Amino acid sequence: MNSREDVVITGWGCVSPLGGDVATTWASLLRGDSARGEITCIPVEGCRVTKGAQATLPELTEVPKREISRLSRASRLAIPAAREAMADAGILNSKGLSVFSRLELSISTTACGMEHGESFLHDIWSRNLRHLASKISRYPAHQQIGDLQQHLGFSGPSMIVSNACASGANAIGHAADLLRAGFADIVLVGGYEALCELVFCGFDSLQALDPHLCKPFDLHRRGLMLGEGAAFLVMETSAHANKRGAKIKGRLAGYGHTTDTHHITQPDPTGAPLEKAIQRALLQAGLKPSEIGYLNAHGTATIFNDGAEAVAFARVFAEDLGGVRISSTKAALGHTLGAAGTLEAIFALECLRTGDIPPQINSTHPIPELATCLAQPGDKLTKPAVLSVNLGFGGSNAALVFTAA
Repeated sequence: MNSREDVVITGWGCVSPLGGDVATTWASLLRGDSARGEITCIPVEGCRVTKGAQATLPELTEVPKREISRLSRASRLAIPAAREAMADAGILNSKGLSVFSRLELSISTTACGMEHGESFLHDIWSRNLRHLASKISRYPAHQQIGDLQQHLGFSGPSMIVSNACASGANAIGHAADLLRAGFADIVLVGGYEALCELVFCGFDSLQALDPHLCKPFDLHRRGLMLGEGAAFLVMETSAHANKRGAKIKGRLAGYGHTTDTHHITQPDPTGAPLEKAIQRALLQAGLKPSEIGYLNAHGTATIFNDGAEAVAFARVFAEDLGGVRISSTKAALGHTLGAAGTLEAIFALECLRTGDIPPQINSTHPIPELATCLAQPGDKLTKPAVLSVNLGFGGSNAALVFTAA
């Protein structure tokens, strides 16, 4: 494939704390709903913060009950999200299985199916030695890929990207590279993350969780809200999509990524690495900053992250900053870590599809740098492109530019 040819998106699906599919999640975002509530799927006794954004697991009617009990929470989030994306793209047959026997996977996650490992340890400590082999055998990082392939009826090469909170955007970028290089004609791209003790208690120990509302880009922000979910895209070359008569729903116009060595958990406060990632994405897309109408920010509501993003946005957009609407959807459904990049890419694509912009909730005292830019209820998209950015521990910065079909 010529590197100048389009990489297109023909379907997407998700499971989030706001709903079990894209339509429900998107409607909730536009209403300004919040999924914040008590966490019940893992033990959080003794934690400083015990609330977050927990998803309701969808029913898996196509999966035998005996098999459901063996699936990790991560797989139970990922399978229905991938199924929705594949159905949306028209690549499922009448039995709900892939029409392609070979389908490349580009997957992002940070904790995989961690709860199986945690349950194994709890059982060892309590001397409950039943089912230990089953739990540890389903603990490996590639288990969710096997579950997806088994229950959706395909096989093929797969790649797991585990690059902290930039993983989802990186997985999308990796899929685009596969398509542009001619290694694949179609790729199933996704991210998933299930709440687990290691991650939740870890962030709580760092005192990175806000004990009240998550308030991105607010003067009084105190930290993030953890969430969980899964999101998948079907990405193809435009030639492949046209050949099979698929409806093209959006285009990945540009991707940029940088890595800095500033700090293990804090972004570079100058915003320079994120600025460069955005500039690279815009350059690949052949667009000017003034052509971006909506920016789905990483917006974790930590002091360091939001400050670095604000500086980067100001430099990238300069005098055009007032013309872009910005929001962080993490205030509504939490930080879904390895799922965040793909989930937020879907929100950017839904913005292009519908013309609606998800408002920034909870930010009642916005930081001066972005006070005139934060999206309000009822805002509409008036420009041809949207941008989604993600930052990750270790200095990862990723940017995705999408345009309409």
